[in-house]
Amino acid sequence: MATHELTASPDTVHWGYYDAALPPVLTAAPGDRLIVHTESGFMDAMERVQSRASKELLAILENVEKGEGGHMLIGPVAVEGAMPGDVLEVRFLEARPRYDWGVNVFRPLRGGLPEDFPYHHSVVVEIDAEAGTGDWGAGVKVPLAPFFGNFGVAPPAGMGRVGSGPPGVWGGNLDNKELGPGATVYFPVFHEGALFSIGDGHGCQGDGESCTSALEAALTGTVELRLRKDMKLEVPRAETADHHILMGFDPLIDNAAKMALRETIRFLGETRGMSAEDAYTLCSLAVDLHVTQIVNGIKGVHAMLPRAILA
Repeated sequence: MATHELTASPDTVHWGYYDAALPPVLTAAPGDRLIVHTESGFMDAMERVQSRASKELLAILENVEKGEGGHMLIGPVAVEGAMPGDVLEVRFLEARPRYDWGVNVFRPLRGGLPEDFPYHHSVVVEIDAEAGTGDWGAGVKVPLAPFFGNFGVAPPAGMGRVGSGPPGVWGGNLDNKELGPGATVYFPVFHEGALFSIGDGHGCQGDGESCTSALEAALTGTVELRLRKDMKLEVPRAETADHHILMGFDPLIDNAAKMALRETIRFLGETRGMSAEDAYTLCSLAVDLHVTQIVNGIKGVHAMLPRAILA
């Protein structure tokens, strides 16, 4: 097992999209660990943090072409031996703020209440890593719980270049606060090497990500990349010490919930041999449906299946 390290820079970042045509910036063996030092690219607030921005962030802003989305993603990283039909297992080991600041932004025609807030607004959030809090002067401090909001593999070939804004079968902008250190996420592989990318650091976030953004912050994180040839998936799945997490994505929140439920029923059938009727009943009795986010165009719902009831 080797450990690789990548820092966000014009040479390691693609900004705003996933694309299988991108050449890998690194090749890792299955089981290798990857340490990343990411940057956050919210242009809306840049004038307020320009003097605090790193030279790497300023270089990215000046030299990297921005795609459809707003997320600065490190990668792609190729995994040796990964082929279409395999599964990439990503274990999240660490996530912590790089700097003592982050931002939160909302914009016209975006977010959960666009009709109530039809204007642009941004705040700089002061990060106190030692105290574990974020403070933007509103009279309340929020507890930090860092995680990466946007990560995944190269999307299916027929999709071409995909903006980094929506989530999908490749992963992407999942914005799921459950997927912090200690979580494992499984991705279907669509291309040789899998082509894993990661970014969109969050200092903390509530389910829903209601106003459009979280505490957007540069993070340092560590993941472990494993290759699973014994699994077959159509959409990403995840797990923590306490839950299996099944995901749904759709422009309509009802349909995202249906997808999450169907994925849970499929998971219980595959792993427990449970009938669809019994699995559907279990969903109603013990599975919690959480609204992942309502602001990325393609909305997210994730089903939380307690591991304890399956022990």
